[in-house]
Amino acid sequence: MPESARGTDSGRIRARFEKLKAEGRGGLVTFVTAGDPDFATSAEILAGLPAAGADLIEIGIPFSDPMADGPAIQRGSLRALRAGMTLKRTLELVGGFREQDRETPVVLMGYYNPIYSYGVERFLADAQAAGVDGLIIVDLPPEEDGELCVPALKAGVNFIRLATPTTDDARLPAVLTNTSGFVYYVSIAGITGTRAAADQQVAEAVQRLRRHTDLPVAVGFGIRTPEQAAKIAGIADAAVVGSALVETVASNLNDDGTPKNGCAHAVLDQVRALADGVRNAVKQA
Repeated sequence: MPESARGTDSGRIRARFEKLKAEGRGGLVTFVTAGDPDFATSAEILAGLPAAGADLIEIGIPFSDPMADGPAIQRGSLRALRAGMTLKRTLELVGGFREQDRETPVVLMGYYNPIYSYGVERFLADAQAAGVDGLIIVDLPPEEDGELCVPALKAGVNFIRLATPTTDDARLPAVLTNTSGFVYYVSIAGITGTRAAADQQVAEAVQRLRRHTDLPVAVGFGIRTPEQAAKIAGIADAAVVGSALVETVASNLNDDGTPKNGCAHAVLDQVRALADGVRNAVKQA
């Protein structure tokens, strides 16, 4: 798509990665599921993420039939759905966050079905109004760009694509066409939160992606500890942590599924530790 055909995006993603580059460090991207375990606790977690050290925020759209999500995020989605979370309320959650934070990039991550049901045009208008900066839609390949990717770009919403260990050089040009904001490198062939890739494999993959694109590269899947996040932040432009945070939500629930006092604080304390690791990472040349 020619640049002239794209709408003007918020610029928040670009500005944040430029800031990270100027600071000479990688970033921390945190993933949380919208409405997990309930709307109020989710909003409290979201509100505290920037101060805790999150450089970018991914918010999972709860969905009943995920393809790429591991057990932890699947359970988080089910908790959110049981608590009454919908796509409309996910956008309300972002809108509430935007009332107090106009700088931290917010990316929605999920699957196409809820957006299709909501209506693409309506969704993009509401997402932009709420302050969404980008989308990661796991089950829409480049061959289906007309469904959502192209309309999103025209609406000024970044469309962030996934690259994987099985995305070879012949496939990469198609994957990177119309990609904007950053590239999300899935470091393992599998589902979220199950295992971690070897650092050398990640480094080689990031180098290969950089030969094909000038976009920042964020790496996720399998990153759980401050030490792991630091290593990835030294290799890539950002490290993404999701399942570990969703598991902390799960471990701070009462038997009836309601959040214990301090549930949000436990997640934010974990983010602070991850952020400290990322900020102390040695950036590789």
